[in-house]
Amino acid sequence: MKRQARALYSVTALLLVMQGCNADSLPPASGFTSVAGVVVDAATNAPIAGAVITIDTVLTATTDAAGKFSIDRVPSGIADYAVQATGYQSITSTTNLEPGKPSQLNLTLAQQTAH
Repeated sequence: MKRQARALYSVTALLLVMQGCNADSLPPASGFTSVAGVVVDAATNAPIAGAVITIDTVLTATTDAAGKFSIDRVPSGIADYAVQATGYQSITSTTNLEPGKPSQLNLTLAQQTAH
């Protein structure tokens, strides 16, 4: 009888643990999103072609002739980004990316001043 009670207890405990691991009851895992945007000149509002956008030091994109860029499959959460373009001051910042919700970054760069 003790053996059956112990076995029943073990099965019940196992079922409770497995129920707690049900994916429906857990928050969604960190997902991915896309980041797109445009980089423009601060003084003229003209698009900047060839600007390099780097997210979390590994994901990069280069702007096209219209100053537009797009990066797919960016991990959601807090993301650091940097923007560099020849003749312009670089910028760095942070943004919060939500899973499955595309993010838009419209960035403005100031021209470098002569020293």
